[in-house]
Amino acid sequence: MSESAPQATVNVPSTGHIRRVLTRWDLILFGLVILSPTAVYPVYGIIQSVSHGQAALSYIVAMVAMLFTAASYGRMATVYPSAGSTYTYVQQSFTPTVGFVAGWAMILDYFLIPLESVIYAALTAQRLVPAIPYFVWVLVFTASITAINVKGIRILARANTVMMAAMTVCAVLFIFLAIHYVELHYGKASLISPVGIFPAGHFSVRPMMLGASIAALSYIGFDAISTLAEDTLNPEKDIGFSTVLVCILQTFICIVTVYFAALAWNNYGVFPHVDTAILDIGHRIGGQVMFLILTFVLLVAGVSSALTGQAGASRLLYAMGRDGVFSRTVFGYVSPKYGTPTRAIYVTSAASLVGALCMNFQTAVELLNFGAFLGFILVNLSVIQHFYIAQKQRSPTIVFKNLISPLAGACVCIYIWLNLSTHAKVVGFIWLAIGIVYLAILTRGFKNKLSQWSGDTFK
Repeated sequence: MSESAPQATVNVPSTGHIRRVLTRWDLILFGLVILSPTAVYPVYGIIQSVSHGQAALSYIVAMVAMLFTAASYGRMATVYPSAGSTYTYVQQSFTPTVGFVAGWAMILDYFLIPLESVIYAALTAQRLVPAIPYFVWVLVFTASITAINVKGIRILARANTVMMAAMTVCAVLFIFLAIHYVELHYGKASLISPVGIFPAGHFSVRPMMLGASIAALSYIGFDAISTLAEDTLNPEKDIGFSTVLVCILQTFICIVTVYFAALAWNNYGVFPHVDTAILDIGHRIGGQVMFLILTFVLLVAGVSSALTGQAGASRLLYAMGRDGVFSRTVFGYVSPKYGTPTRAIYVTSAASLVGALCMNFQTAVELLNFGAFLGFILVNLSVIQHFYIAQKQRSPTIVFKNLISPLAGACVCIYIWLNLSTHAKVVGFIWLAIGIVYLAILTRGFKNKLSQWSGDTFK
């Protein structure tokens, strides 16, 4: 079926519009918050175990993979500075049908980021105050997160600043205490040791790559920066710069953390609880006080990730609603008062609420990578299609940006995507099947072009 891509600029059938208020610093802060300086904490024990003590090297490999993809997001943002992000890039580079598949896959990803964050925050809060039931915490966090997002992206940016400060203080404190512990117990010379990178004489590629596939979880969500293109003052320049810089800063934070954590706990095979290994290390280097601080900050990280994740999800739905793929009345609406897609926010809020009450944390995390990496693959291929094939920009000076870099990003992402758990792939492909059925309904059994569908059926 031959299709022609729709125009990049589409009239929004609403009484308001998204306000451009975000600066480059706001975007960087947004990206760091959704990734979190403490992102390594929940997965440290697992990465250190499967990589055979090579967590630092695993993060370096993961950074290289994500940098290729981040660069691709930046390239596409210069051409299509749209809230649709992945959906818009693929739609414009290929066809509306392929764009729909990309958007549908990323809906799963963007719904799961706030959902799993709400689950984690509720579980953590219940451990701190067990007298309050889990479902009450779910309601409290969901309502609070929704209220902040409805009020406007500027309110979210201010909230991000406060939470980023708390997480950064904790990250710095953890590193400081780990350094102090190593110096006190093993001597100052031990602060520079191969043990923090890999056990002496035990470098192994396969375990390192397994660790890298898990370390990639610490980068999931960086692409949400691109969903704020229509909230940004200068999206053509700031989206790409912020996305790449956030990946670099995230890697630095993660590598320093895992390096000193490995020195403080130099036997990766004897964690009492692998899933919460960072709490055991925190207790070792800072006692019960540090244990409680880590618990509190992990709670803050969950809330902040849910806030930014919900913002990204609502912008994706808004873009798809504006294009008529979903109901324009519901998803293409922008509140004149707040300048935010309030109805899309309410839908993502309802999905988080229901999902948090029906799904466990492990299931949400397993599914998260399916939609994310499928979207990453398609965005990398979009760069090749748009710049290298369609625009024929093939000079020796830019062939790396237009072909080699995105191709490398696609290959690495395909490798990680194909090595996801069986459960994640089964549920993920079921989600894609549902999307294809929905697409068949929109196009009257694929007889009509998706770009000509007006969405009147759902108005």
